[in-house]
Amino acid sequence: MKRLEGLRANSSQFTLEKQPFRILGGSVHYFRVPRTYWEDRLLKMKACGINTLTTYVPWNLHEPERGVFDFENDLDLEAYLRIAASLDLWVILRPGPYICGEWDLGGLPSWLLRDQNMKLRTTYSGFTDAVNSFFDEVIKKVVPYQYSQGGPIIAVQVENEYGSYAKDDKYMPFIKEALLSRGITELLLTSDNKDGLKLGGLKGALETINFQKLDINEIKYLDEIQPQKPKMVMEYWSGWFDLWGGLHHVFTAEDMISVVTEILKLNMSINLYMFHGGTNFGFMNGAFAVGLPAPQPMVTSYDYDAPLSEAGDYTTKYHLLRNLFSSYHSQPLPKLPSTQERKAYQSVVVKQHLSLWDSLHSTEGPFKSERPVNMENLPVNNNNGQSYGYTLYETAITSGGTLNSKNNIRDRALVFVDKHFIGVLDYKVQELVVPDGKGSRTLSLLVENCGRVNYGTTLDDERKGLVGDVEFNSHILRDFIIHSLDMKPAFINSLQSTGHWVSMQQQPSFPAFFQAKFYVISSPKDTFIKLPEWTKGVVFINGRNLGRYWSIGPQQTLYVPGPWLQRGGNQVMVFEEQEADGKLQFASSPDYGMTVDVQ
Repeated sequence: MKRLEGLRANSSQFTLEKQPFRILGGSVHYFRVPRTYWEDRLLKMKACGINTLTTYVPWNLHEPERGVFDFENDLDLEAYLRIAASLDLWVILRPGPYICGEWDLGGLPSWLLRDQNMKLRTTYSGFTDAVNSFFDEVIKKVVPYQYSQGGPIIAVQVENEYGSYAKDDKYMPFIKEALLSRGITELLLTSDNKDGLKLGGLKGALETINFQKLDINEIKYLDEIQPQKPKMVMEYWSGWFDLWGGLHHVFTAEDMISVVTEILKLNMSINLYMFHGGTNFGFMNGAFAVGLPAPQPMVTSYDYDAPLSEAGDYTTKYHLLRNLFSSYHSQPLPKLPSTQERKAYQSVVVKQHLSLWDSLHSTEGPFKSERPVNMENLPVNNNNGQSYGYTLYETAITSGGTLNSKNNIRDRALVFVDKHFIGVLDYKVQELVVPDGKGSRTLSLLVENCGRVNYGTTLDDERKGLVGDVEFNSHILRDFIIHSLDMKPAFINSLQSTGHWVSMQQQPSFPAFFQAKFYVISSPKDTFIKLPEWTKGVVFINGRNLGRYWSIGPQQTLYVPGPWLQRGGNQVMVFEEQEADGKLQFASSPDYGMTVDVQ
């Protein structure tokens, strides 16, 4: 087909090649799905009757250090776009730079926060210079995949829900120009909830709306501010995210399908956010703070109660949508691709443990500082600071007394005296009693970044670690030794070769790393790992960070993709903060915890 005219929004209906066109979209984020499964998830999307793939682009993964770019392997955006094109799926690209997405700092790299004056998502030059540098890299990669050049990209979104932030009225024009000047020629969109529509719009970009429950007044409002234009729900929320310490959110299939049916009857276009959620592997989950006394981190699973489950299974929602969407296609839909086989592997007994204190020789540093230094400003990672994981702060004390965090711990600290655990400090608990003892003793605070807030107006304040002074008996503590424990693959791999591992016959002290091997006889299958008698920590398989677990729930299992396993021996390493029973169990289905309906 000769391409003459791409997606246009010149009347009340989209047109593509001057023919009426309705977007039936679905969000699948390549960075939340193992690359081996990209095609599987998109084939299942196509078979559901979806014609358009929507994805964010996570700046913090693609530029982990300033000027160092990564578009390889699981981050090969071009390969993802090529798969979409090969399946005749159109693409709406949402390159940010801010993406929200329940993702750490809404996708912004933490090294931006090294600048004490940083004003994220504004025309502050420290921010715009960094955006320009990132866009120079990413936009040149996607330009050849635009519709006008024979590619799948039919539209590009300008930033993301800026109407809910709206701190700088020059910012959205800057982002728009940053896209246009680098060769973006397809239709531009913005996306906001109803309140955000008032401030999030931009001349030359079509405004779209985000919601879950249908309120006809919101649709009327969109019509009023944008008459005779196509109406689109850019994020129709098919489910919802979960927070540690909460319940697992579900949005019933019946409620979902009735709203989607209405949206289509109103002659609107739609994008399901999410169609397939996937997983917040590693330390990449965000946190939620709007209307809460303190931020609460998101869980590792991003199942989202979406139509295609975390592990790529069909759900009731999927079948109802397929049935509905099929009536909007003139041809029969493709056959359903088969689902992945799964396996509950035999339980594995941990053979060895390594105390946290014995792992410190594998870290970069340590660093001496008179005052506490927040994670982002540590002199690590080529002076880009520490982004994720844990930071250990140690100083000397000479008596017992009261330790007061002054609410400067971000987000949670395990506290030790001479390596003996004495308690946890967090947003709720800000004081601890330190027992008396003789002479000089070492006070240690192991501070975890539980995930940076990804939505709301507090992004500039999302520095982690110790972000200010801590007091002991009303005196400010000084003279720290600081260890950065970001637990990157090189660190995890170096631990395996250390000579400090101890047999489980010796009682472990916590926190500790535990290692075990499990064997896969035939070709590896997807599975879920569960740690019922463990408390809180992180699981690594063959050097890959599966994410965090925490006994408070709701999530009780971690997804283990089959392609990350190998035939023969597989190395499992667990970092556990407080207690472990020495057994790792596997299940063939997930346990996301007790459910609650989305309100």
